[in-house]
Amino acid sequence: DFNNLLTVIMGNTELLIEDIARDDPRRELAELTHMAASRGAELTHRLLAFARRQALEPQPLDVAGALGRMRGLLGRTLREGITLECHSAPGTAAAFVDPAQFEAALLNLALNAQDAMPEGGRLAIEAAEAVVEANQAAHERDLVPGRYVCVVVSDTGRGISPEHRELVFEPFFTTKEVGRGTGLGLSMVYGFVRQSGGHIVLESEPGAGTRVLLYLPPA
Repeated sequence: DFNNLLTVIMGNTELLIEDIARDDPRRELAELTHMAASRGAELTHRLLAFARRQALEPQPLDVAGALGRMRGLLGRTLREGITLECHSAPGTAAAFVDPAQFEAALLNLALNAQDAMPEGGRLAIEAAEAVVEANQAAHERDLVPGRYVCVVVSDTGRGISPEHRELVFEPFFTTKEVGRGTGLGLSMVYGFVRQSGGHIVLESEPGAGTRVLLYLPPA
């Protein structure tokens, strides 16, 4: 409902921007209003993702092909000093997920990894099939035994302290300074994976980097 209200604001400000001359000071006010409404819509989308209420369009996704596309995007996005590796094991099954949200989740994880490596480092994204046995699932809350497509995003960054590991998927939680992030990146990833019928595991130690494992349903 809130997003619908923002749509009205954005639509009307777009019309105002078209009608107001470029040298008119009111044009800047209309542009600022449109920008604020756009950011509000993005925030609403992230909250819906965490709450697992976003509209997903799952379909069979060739994970190897998706990683190839992401490699090009991330190569242009990540700063110098970070080595990027993308690899998919031969014969990896297709995952049944929303392609756009899957790529958004990988982008979020990559940008978080970049922030954890201010001096540079290695970022690896790997995909393979995985079978979770009952004894393994017993160690992870809500992890259901079965067959998955497992995508692992790992970095050589500074890692996460034990007291923060339990909070990283909470909305608005962030260890970054004010203005560096909303604290919704990892919560969006969490919501997307869980809404897709999968599971997410984070492994990290201070000074030893971080691994995020996305267990996705196979097509």
